[in-house]
Parts: sequence; C-alpha cells; structure tokens
Amino acid sequence: MDVSRNDMLGELANDAALERTDFVVQATEQLAKFLDRHRERVAALGGLTLIDDDPDYLSIAPDMTFRVRSRYEDPDTGEWASDTEIVETASELVELYNPVEIYAAFSEAAREAAGLAAEPGATDDLLATAGIPPEETFGRGIADDAYAGAADSWAAGQPAILEAADDEEGAALAMYNLALDFQERSQQSESSLLEQFEEAAARVAGQLGDLVIVDDDDERLVLTATGRFRAEVLPEEGDGEWRQLGGPDELVEFYDPTDVFGDLADALAEAFPAIAPDLEEEADGADEAEGDAAEPVEAAADDAADGRA
Repeated sequence: MDVSRNDMLGELANDAALERTDFVVQATEQLAKFLDRHRERVAALGGLTLIDDDPDYLSIAPDMTFRVRSRYEDPDTGEWASDTEIVETASELVELYNPVEIYAAFSEAAREAAGLAAEPGATDDLLATAGIPPEETFGRGIADDAYAGAADSWAAGQPAILEAADDEEGAALAMYNLALDFQERSQQSESSLLEQFEEAAARVAGQLGDLVIVDDDDERLVLTATGRFRAEVLPEEGDGEWRQLGGPDELVEFYDPTDVFGDLADALAEAFPAIAPDLEEEADGADEAEGDAAEPVEAAADDAADGRA
C-alpha cells in the first residue's frame, strides 16, 4: 500500500516539475518578446520603477537589466536586512515574479508616469449606471492611440518606396538614404537575433562557465556564464585603445551573427569533442564515396578505349 502511494506521489511530483519547467520556458519566451518590443522605449525613458512597496522593489534600467530588492533575516543577528541584486535575463525574473505581476507592474508604472488614472476594473461598469459620460473617461483615447501605434508599426515594416528623382544627384541621395535605412534595419534584426540567443542560452550557460569564442590580437569574444556575449575589439581607425562592446546593438557593428554562432559551435566542439561528429571519419567516408563513383566511369573509359583499338 505504501509503495503504491509513494509511486503515485512520485509521478505527481515529476509531472508537476515538468509542467513547471514548461511554464517557465513559455513565460520566459513571452516576456523576452515583450521586452524586445519595448527596448527602445525603456532606453528613451531612462528606465522605469515598476514596484516600490517596501520592502518589495523592482525596476528596469535602460540596458534592460532589472534591479530587485529582497528582504531576509540575518541568521547571525536575527535582524531583517534588505539586499538589492541585478537580474539580467527574463528567465531569472520569471523565477522571482509571477509573469502576471510583471505585466501589471509595467502597466501601472507606465500609466502613473504618464499621469493617467489607474487601469479600469470591473467596477467601472457602474459608470453608465452612475450617469458618467464616456467622454469623461480615458478608455477611448487610449484605444485610438493603440490603433494608431499599430498602424505606424505596420507602416514602418513595409518596404520603402522611392520617389522619382529630378536628376542623377537626387537619385544618388535617395539611394544613399535608403541604404542607410536598410543598414539600420539589418543591424536591428541581427541585434534581436543575438538577444534571443542570449535569452535561450541563459538556461544552460551557467553549467559551462565563461567560454572563449575568439581570442586574437585585436579582438576577444566570450560567451559568459550568464549567457551574455562580452566582447572587446581594437578598431583599425582609432587611438589604439580597446573598445568594450556593451551589448548586441554594439556587437553587430563588428560581428555577423552567422559568424558568431559558427565560431561558438566550433569552440564548443573543440572543448567537448564528443558532442560533434567526427569530421575526419566524414571526410574519409566522402573520399570513399567519390572513389566508388569514379570506378564505373574509369571502367567505361577503358571499354571505350578497347573498342577504338
């Protein structure tokens, strides 16, 4: 009886653990996408305080890292103390806060910073009964702004259409501006790709520690134990001082994500040979296949030569 009960409890615990892991993964991906969409806005605002209820405190900095204040009891003195730590990834934040609380905190903080009233709740349905006209509320304006913002975002993503130029110089200027615009779009896309990789890599990077990807005389690229890329380069044009690359936005100025991922895979294969296929065996297999394919051709050539003879 006890064994059966323990088996059931074990299965329940395992299933719950799997569901929790799945929830954390999905919640992390959703939060990471939300943060990516609003990265420029948060940077322009200089960060945002999301929760400030003593002792609970949560804020987001312009570099998209979070400051979290926790309260704990000192085992030596028995007194309560507060500690502030930096949370760098969405996965870490989801471990500390329910995602619903995070989104609610963003909503309330943004409204408060904008001087708007609190988000309407179910009790606002009583406004009509109380005789308060819709014009005195803010719901419609916000909805209109949301639709306008969505339209602007859609328009920004559409291909640019150049107007006809009056002369050759005008055409060159239009093409020049278009090239710069698409260069910026390309860098933003590449930066977003690196950020997505960092968010995903954070789940296992801690087990590997810092991994050196490139270490040359004029550049050094490392994937840190937090899953973040850290790089420094020695620009060709400059005063000979090393430049620290602060994140994906700066990283794509010097690196192509395709090269970064390829070099990372090579570094991992070199550090852990067992995870990669044996390239020498593959090469030998390819040579044998080419040899087998060449035999019928050589035999046919010999037959043709005999016939001519």
